[in-house]
Amino acid sequence: MARLLEGKPVADRIREEIRSEVAGLPQRPVLASIILGQNPGALSYVKSQKKAAEALGIEYVLHELPEAAGEQGLIELIEGLNADKGTNGIIVQMPLPNHINYKKISAFILPHKDAEGMHPANIGNIIFGKAKIIPCTPAAVMELLKESGIELDGKEAVIVGHSEIVGKPLALLLLDKFVTVSVCHIGTSRAGKLREHVSRAEVLIVAVGKAGLIKGDWIKEGAVVIDVGINKVGEKIVGDVEFETAQARASAITPVPGGVGPLTVTMLMRNLLEASKLQRQALFIK
Repeated sequence: MARLLEGKPVADRIREEIRSEVAGLPQRPVLASIILGQNPGALSYVKSQKKAAEALGIEYVLHELPEAAGEQGLIELIEGLNADKGTNGIIVQMPLPNHINYKKISAFILPHKDAEGMHPANIGNIIFGKAKIIPCTPAAVMELLKESGIELDGKEAVIVGHSEIVGKPLALLLLDKFVTVSVCHIGTSRAGKLREHVSRAEVLIVAVGKAGLIKGDWIKEGAVVIDVGINKVGEKIVGDVEFETAQARASAITPVPGGVGPLTVTMLMRNLLEASKLQRQALFIK
């Protein structure tokens, strides 16, 4: 039976480190959160961010724009926050309306104020192994892998899902640890090769958002399974991996909920702290 890789104890430890560091700063870091339109999911995430920030001594400022403000209104607000020396980090809440391109919007946030780590410069720094600000979910996955105590060097990892916000940056982070990485996507599934790839993974990370996509009996004996998926099935929240069968085969597995989820907001706060350090360093250098 696999041991559970629970996110909360890891998040609690990191939050204590952040709280201690924030307490020693000359002024409270400020995180600006932007929400465009009314989306219940985004509003729920905002509440959890605000609660986490306040518990760490971080000021959380919410900027609500009507959907009618559109792309131009969003860009103008971002540029104003970029210029505001009192704002240390910026996050644009997802999802955005369909007609607005998040990739375009994320590039308008200054790299050293990019609390989500999605600016092209921050993604580029991952390639060079110099990332200071890392996308929140991949950072959470890497923390859980570190916590699992496994030696990553030389391991065979399979990532299912190749999104810009999880799969692609995570592949780069694992490559930096000398992991052999395969990334599966819709093309892998269409070719009928998903099970083949999954079954050889010593480390399996799944981030698709489709309940039960990965069958438990596909899991290699002794594998470490990180399930990033969050899906509502009836009244239950489940992951992308069939949990019970997978737990019987894996050596370690994340529960859903309770695995990666509790760590993502913590990684956002760590990114903000890192951003505020980069800004102070830039002022000192000048």
